[in-house]
Amino acid sequence: MTSTFTTPPGGAAGAGTAPPAVTALDVTKVYGSGDAAVHALRGVSVEFARGAFTAIMGPSGSGKSTLMHCLAGLDTIGGGRVLLGDVEITGMSDRRLTLLRRDRVGFVFQAFNLLPTLTAEQNILLPSQLAGRAPDRAWFDQVIDVVGLRDRLKHRPGELSGGQQQRVACARALVARPEVIFADEPTGNLDSASGAEVLSFLRASVREMGQTIVMVTHDPVAASYADRVVFLRDGLIVSELHEPTPGTVLDGLKSLGG
Repeated sequence: MTSTFTTPPGGAAGAGTAPPAVTALDVTKVYGSGDAAVHALRGVSVEFARGAFTAIMGPSGSGKSTLMHCLAGLDTIGGGRVLLGDVEITGMSDRRLTLLRRDRVGFVFQAFNLLPTLTAEQNILLPSQLAGRAPDRAWFDQVIDVVGLRDRLKHRPGELSGGQQQRVACARALVARPEVIFADEPTGNLDSASGAEVLSFLRASVREMGQTIVMVTHDPVAASYADRVVFLRDGLIVSELHEPTPGTVLDGLKSLGG
């Protein structure tokens, strides 16, 4: 399998034939004002294909986490547009954004965010219960088979390894059938073996279930599980890498000074 390292035309990723799951168009984000202003994003345009696993990388301060938060509607933008599918989220009210995130977006963070008094199964089903939706048990069973936790469903988080807890968090995001899952350093609190468990599951959810995943990471090994890596520097997308390996990702980071 050959890796290709390219610079996207106009700073945007090339789009496939299917409509993208998430789109950013000339997105800007500035924190502060005057001499203290920090230009976190400087006109970012990028598309994330459906059914693909994309990693976002860059040196510290490159804007990678800010970009993901803006794409997910967790942070506002200063200019440009963000679309989830064909729905523009720019300028949405807090209530509409909350409903959109609940119904169409999944999240996996570095912290597992599991409730310690609930079993793994209860944690996975909690968002559906809070939304007043009956879970699709057939889909739940499919997710559990992919995540490989069927023999751990009755265990509480304290009885699970770190990798198992993060896989519970991933399953919780998947069960809601979101259009896209945003993962922010999902292996940051895990050792290498547990991290590989979680990354293998994320990749399997894309390959076997058609899930769309956008992941921020600083780890070249984690990024190598993705189909594509998008590199940021100084608030701009400067290049991207397809069919990555740890070595080619590391080379890409070195070219950025990261």
